[in-house]
Amino acid sequence: MANPFSFSIFFTLSRITWHIVRGMLTLCFLFPFLSSEEKAQQIQNWTRKLLALLGIRLHLVNADFFPKGPCLLVANHISWVDIQAIMAFKPMRFVAKSEVARWPLFGWMAIQLGTLFVRRDSALHGRKVAQEMAPILEQEPICIFPEGTSTDGTVVLPFKTSLFEAAVLSNIPVSMVVIRYFSETTNGLQPSCEAAFIGEMGLVESIFKILQARPLLVVLEFLPLAPQGIDRKALAEFTRNQIAVKIHEKLPNAPKLDLLSATLR
Repeated sequence: MANPFSFSIFFTLSRITWHIVRGMLTLCFLFPFLSSEEKAQQIQNWTRKLLALLGIRLHLVNADFFPKGPCLLVANHISWVDIQAIMAFKPMRFVAKSEVARWPLFGWMAIQLGTLFVRRDSALHGRKVAQEMAPILEQEPICIFPEGTSTDGTVVLPFKTSLFEAAVLSNIPVSMVVIRYFSETTNGLQPSCEAAFIGEMGLVESIFKILQARPLLVVLEFLPLAPQGIDRKALAEFTRNQIAVKIHEKLPNAPKLDLLSATLR
């Protein structure tokens, strides 16, 4: 007799695959005819649907701290889902590790959406990307993950400083967001590492792991803006310390997770 739970996972995986294909078709055939606002709405709707299919709910804390105009958004990094969660809040451009460009499907989509790619092993390339970011930041927000890699969410690694030069050059606000994942237990919401995309894990393996752990909650907690008028090294240290302090704090106003059936409607 077939395992109904396994069937549920494979059925959901097929829905996710079709959702990705639809997204690619939208990028190819619809985006060239849309305004910037219409593109942003399409991206937001697509990422919210993907989160729902994964069984992940999005919870925002202090979203009013995020500037209405262009800014550099600094975040800790746990999973490829981080980008989907931020885009579900507000579509923006990202700086990603160069390996992402070679990912099947998602890599192509990232390129189409204007993602900037940086080589993690080259500070010189990081400074070059920062120079490319500066004029973009005068028009729209960009998100960076300055740890340079993902973690299991229990620590915040030292921040690489090169990309912060873009905020100094363009003199724009630096916003911060703390990303955390939770699962529901008999004792309420507990921190979860199930969404973590670490080590040699592949994308398909990560999706299976998330589907087995659903429902999950991803929390974006925004912090007050970083001080302006300081150099890139000071910005990196300040933002890293602010995010690290928050990573283990109790989740404010934690919602109860819906049943999976409600999440996937």
